[in-house]
Amino acid sequence: MEKVKVGIIGPGNIGLDLLYKIKRSPYLEADCIVNVRHSKGIEYAQKMGIETSTDGIQHIINKGDIKIVFDCTSAAAHLVHAPILKKSGKFAIDLTPAAVGPYVVPSVNLTHEILEGDNVNLVTCAGQATVPIVAAINNAADVTYAEVVSSISSKSAGSGTRKNIDEFTVTTRKALIDVGGADEAKVIIILNPAEPPIYMRNTIYTRVKNTDINVIRGAINECIERIKKYVPGYKILLEPIIQDDIVTTMVQVEGLGDYLPVYSGNLDIINAAAINIAENYAKKLIGGAANA
Repeated sequence: MEKVKVGIIGPGNIGLDLLYKIKRSPYLEADCIVNVRHSKGIEYAQKMGIETSTDGIQHIINKGDIKIVFDCTSAAAHLVHAPILKKSGKFAIDLTPAAVGPYVVPSVNLTHEILEGDNVNLVTCAGQATVPIVAAINNAADVTYAEVVSSISSKSAGSGTRKNIDEFTVTTRKALIDVGGADEAKVIIILNPAEPPIYMRNTIYTRVKNTDINVIRGAINECIERIKKYVPGYKILLEPIIQDDIVTTMVQVEGLGDYLPVYSGNLDIINAAAINIAENYAKKLIGGAANA
C-alpha cells in the first residue's frame, strides 16, 4: 500500500520519537526532518537514514509530495509556520501550544470535519491525558469545575516544554472547557526531580451536578479503553471516588520507550495522538475509511 509522505520540523525529543512511531505506521512515511541549524538531533536522524536539512521549513515547502507536517518547535515558531504551511497546501499537526487550529484530542473530538481543515492543535501532553477523562465525566455527570494537577519527570521536560509553561497552563485549561465540557477549569503542572524518574501522573478533580458514581465509573472505563487503542501505556491509578459532589481520579501514562525513556509518557502521549490524527488524514487521502 502506498504511504503518505510526512515532514517534521524540529529534531528534538518529540521529533525524533515521532520518527520511530512513523516507521511502524502502515500509512505514513517519514520523508525528512528539518531544523534551522545543525544539531545532535539532525545527526541522529541522519544515522537513522532520514533525509535532513538545516534550511528549516523552506526545505519542506519545496517538496510538493509531503502532505502532512508535524511542527515540533515552539508556540512562537508555529505562529510563523502555520500560514506558510497553509499556503503550500500541507496539513499541519501542531505539537506546540500555539493553538492556531482547533484543539484535537482523538478519543474525544477527531471528526471528518476536522480532517477537512488545514491545521490541528494537539493541546498539550496534560490535555491529551486529562481532557478525555473530564469529557467522560461531563457526559455522565455534568462538570461545573475541573482541576488538573499534572506531574511529570523533570528529566522529560526539555527546553521546549520549559519555554512553553505559561502557554501550557492556559491552553490546557481552555481545552478542559472547550473540548472537555467543564464550565470552569484550573491547571497545575509539577516538574518532579525525583530519582528514579517518575511516570507521568495526572490527578483530576471535578465538581459534578449528578453524583451517581457507578455511571461515572462506567463512562471513565469506556474512555480509557478508547485511549488505550493508540496509547497502550495509559491506565487508571485511582478509580474514581466521590465525596459530596467532587469526583477524584488519577491516571498514569507510561511511554513505549521508542526514542524516549518509558517515564516520558508526557511526550509519548502527545506523539501517539499526533500519529493517530496523521493516520486518519492519510486514510482520507488514499481513499480509505478514516476512524474519525
